[in-house]
Amino acid sequence: MKTIADARSWVEHANGHCDFPLQNLPLGIFSRPSHLPRCGVAIGDAILDLEEVLTAGLLDGAAKMAVEATRGGALNAFFALGSVPRVALRERLLALLAEGSEYQAVLQPMLYPAGECLMHLPAKVGDYTDFYVGIQHATNVGKLFRPDNPLLPNYKYVPIGYHGRASTLRPSGTEVVRPNGQTLPAGQTEPSFGPCARLDYELELGMWIGQGNEMGQAIPIAEAGEHVAGLCLLNDWSARDIQAWEYQPLGPFLSKNFITTLSPWVVTAEALAPFRRSQPDRPEGDPQPLPYLLDEQDQACGAFDIELEVLLITACMREAGLPAHRLAISNTLNMYWTVAQLITHHTVNGCQLQPGDLFGSGTLSGATANSFGSLLEITEGGKRPVELASGEMRKFLEDGDEIIMRARCVREGVASIGFGECRGIVVGRP
Repeated sequence: MKTIADARSWVEHANGHCDFPLQNLPLGIFSRPSHLPRCGVAIGDAILDLEEVLTAGLLDGAAKMAVEATRGGALNAFFALGSVPRVALRERLLALLAEGSEYQAVLQPMLYPAGECLMHLPAKVGDYTDFYVGIQHATNVGKLFRPDNPLLPNYKYVPIGYHGRASTLRPSGTEVVRPNGQTLPAGQTEPSFGPCARLDYELELGMWIGQGNEMGQAIPIAEAGEHVAGLCLLNDWSARDIQAWEYQPLGPFLSKNFITTLSPWVVTAEALAPFRRSQPDRPEGDPQPLPYLLDEQDQACGAFDIELEVLLITACMREAGLPAHRLAISNTLNMYWTVAQLITHHTVNGCQLQPGDLFGSGTLSGATANSFGSLLEITEGGKRPVELASGEMRKFLEDGDEIIMRARCVREGVASIGFGECRGIVVGRP
């Protein structure tokens, strides 16, 4: 008897697809020319229009309820339903798209080439919180500024985070306009104003909140996983020179909120289930999480094994037809805290989360230079430029540079799945 791991689709290009085989089925909001945005599911190189599947009468019960909740071009109401309708929709789609499905002829016209569609943000984001759970990144950056004390005492006790700007979240492919701001040049006593000269990227995991909570009611750690609708990739673009001048005493502000790029597909918790892992053991001597953040089940399977990749293409490389330069390969196992711990901590004071809220993990660097998730770390603050095949050098990003982030889940005996791309090209101001 075939299992989901062995299943194949009648959509031939989905079989063995690097990101979107039958086993993935991520959800997103897309539009075609002259059509309003609507919900679709990625399958191979195509998008299945779920609105048309619904209209054709191929859904009933909880699966029908799930797609009805996506109307209006946003997944917030769908996220609010929780896991039961989401699972029902997934199971129905697995049956409809599986090899041998009696509905192939009916569904074929509802598939649209992904390259001809425009992707939008999956949800209307009311609030966006960026965390700092990549301990290697926190250590690396800390060493640049505090060589003798890279991690502050609270880091290993509390998930550190700050509230970002939801209004400038954008889907993959959106241009990144170089930000203006105040900087304090080396050796100067007064700031100057102008375009950022030390533009950087940050490799992060994005987390979509499903069901929220009432204000004043914390989400217990044992229940927090049920509030995750799915994951995506996130690039927290950073203006390092602006950041250095503004971050004390209250932290990042204009250096972080000019744009944050997201991969447009929501990879669901169900698709990610085979790639859950135990949370890596803390180094000897590190404190255990306080009781409200500690759950045996979460420690046993609350982490995700997702390979993360960052690539760079410059304008010169593009013109010369050169391949992208790989800057880093990292993994979400570098997270010091689990996703459930982030949700519980965020609500422990009574803060309300709402369906469609977004979390960022913070930069997920590994322990070696080829796994660092930002140029700030790779170049040691600009001291060691990256040499490219084009002969160019990069300390930080220049106009025409494009950053591409990818993610893939790989496990023996299980079909690999991916997240699609999170891309952004830097452009100067007009």
